[in-house]
Amino acid sequence: MAFADDILSRQRPASIRRDIHLPRRTAYYPSPVDWRDEVIYFLLVDRFSDGREDTRPLLDRRYLASARPALPSGESWRWDRWAESGGDRFQGGTICGITSKLDYLERLGITTIWLSPICKQRSHLDTYHGYAIQDFLDVDPRFGTRQDLVDLVRAAHERGMRVLLDIVFQHSGPNWQYPPDTPGGAEMPRYTSGHYPFGNWVDATGAVLTGAPDIDDAAWPDEVRNVDYYTRAGAGDLGAGDIGDPLAEHKRTDFFTLRDFNLDAAGALTDLALCYKYWIALTDCDGFRLDTLKHVSLEQARNFCGTIKEFAANLGKTNFFLVGEVAGGDLAATRYLDVLDRNLNAALDIGEMRLALGNVAKGASHPRTYFDGFVPGLAVMGSHRNLGSRHVSILDDHDHVFGAKRRFAADAMTQHQATVATALQFFTLGIPCIYYGTEQGLGGPEPSERQWLPEWGRSDRYLREAMFGPLHPRASGRAGLDDTTRDTSLPGFGPLGTAGHHCFDEQYPTYTRIAALAALRASFPVLRHGRQYLRPIANFGQPFAIPAAGEIVAWSRILDDEEALCIVNPHGIAERGGDVIVDAALNRPGATLEVILNTAQASDPHGYTGPHPVGQKLPVKVRDGASYVEIRGLPPAEVLVLTNRP
Repeated sequence: MAFADDILSRQRPASIRRDIHLPRRTAYYPSPVDWRDEVIYFLLVDRFSDGREDTRPLLDRRYLASARPALPSGESWRWDRWAESGGDRFQGGTICGITSKLDYLERLGITTIWLSPICKQRSHLDTYHGYAIQDFLDVDPRFGTRQDLVDLVRAAHERGMRVLLDIVFQHSGPNWQYPPDTPGGAEMPRYTSGHYPFGNWVDATGAVLTGAPDIDDAAWPDEVRNVDYYTRAGAGDLGAGDIGDPLAEHKRTDFFTLRDFNLDAAGALTDLALCYKYWIALTDCDGFRLDTLKHVSLEQARNFCGTIKEFAANLGKTNFFLVGEVAGGDLAATRYLDVLDRNLNAALDIGEMRLALGNVAKGASHPRTYFDGFVPGLAVMGSHRNLGSRHVSILDDHDHVFGAKRRFAADAMTQHQATVATALQFFTLGIPCIYYGTEQGLGGPEPSERQWLPEWGRSDRYLREAMFGPLHPRASGRAGLDDTTRDTSLPGFGPLGTAGHHCFDEQYPTYTRIAALAALRASFPVLRHGRQYLRPIANFGQPFAIPAAGEIVAWSRILDDEEALCIVNPHGIAERGGDVIVDAALNRPGATLEVILNTAQASDPHGYTGPHPVGQKLPVKVRDGASYVEIRGLPPAEVLVLTNRP
């Protein structure tokens, strides 16, 4: 880390070309051989941890009303004020807070942490999400420092964990305004197929800049103040135009008030790539999640990813992970994977498959709606999903571009039903990704209180509760740069509609079950690399068939002579069972499959007295030429895994 120590000892660079001399042939943390061996955890830096949870009590879910305090003014709890706090306000999460929770994440079974963007935002705005960058070479001071980020990655690596940074190279923050007479206004003018004139850079307060820019003014480094680097086409339709058209409206429009980069301008793509090469060299991070990849052309995406891959390889990071956010569903994702080929490792499953995953896990959809998504010829992205390494499985995320904006747990029938969805992620083809709070059942307040929430199910804010439970959010704008300055007129946007209570509960039923799933996945390569087969099931002597929605779902992973049989009960309140097909060639009559995981038992290891305990050997039986094992009485929202090679 000599390069990092050298850079950190100096001021942040003003020019990426002039001030940065990136290293070569220096020891860096190696890439994994196969990213399918990883379990990713995606968190919003501002909403995860501030590292001061010991100053606040653990949330007692039996008494949520007591964790909804009156404001210092004496005003009683109001749901509209809680919602306002979560909408556009920094809550106070930090990079150091993440470092303080590495043990929590490691015990959950996480191997890779994906951070929301950490680059410096406009100081007068409350863009806590990190996607409105003012300085591409510095950390937002509300999150911490460059040193904090280096320390986090180093601490993660010491535990054998990896770190992904969420990066933005398609647009910048609202660092300048269009001319006042631009149609539609200077802030968000109407889209044009041409180019508007450049207006004015803005200062630290958002006013028109006069004179030379200081560090909080305009945009940094120097290179991104080249006005030719911006498309200057105004704000249009983010879905308009063909995915393959480099001049389509969705590729040229500003992202609302965020300014679109013209990556075809001489030097623009090179300079932005240099900014992110700097973060690789400085922090030793292990990969990038590429924001809004659909909104750059295929050629621009291929060139950007290619130069990042080559730079990382020259440092010895030969499998530096690049995963793209490609909105627009499976068709768009498969197009970018096809064209970028090895320059893009994977795409996020944020389209149709995310919805299918959640519906099957709740027993609301037939199992084939999910499993057919892996079959080439039956789904648009089937050939890529069937490889496993080409997609990252998502249950919840920070914006839910498809479907209602509610976490899985918001509509679950039981508090640990997310166990079923996570088992589908962990034990089917792909790279699983958990969204922060899934393990704690985050999903907003109880149903009886949701009627008071503005835009419930339609606003991103309800996907972004602050796990650490701030009592109040940071003050708005530049006043919020001082963490001690809190807006006491608002409650903190705490978990489950509370304030002042955290929910890092390692005994919570979903946490304990996910930890058991992750431990098993790490121990058995067949669950990460095996071939996949959805299994027919028979009930009451009926013919074997894929069962209807709400019945148990079973599938096998097979690697050489080893079969792992995975079974989930998606029903939230009733036991389920059935005769489940297994591979006849690998499991002769009289052989046995042994239970190696029972999530109900994992959550209550000393008191469990139910069916199919770990270690039980189920005999292989034969009926109508089919080999099967008998599963009986699997409790609601629980998971079994059996194997012929324990």
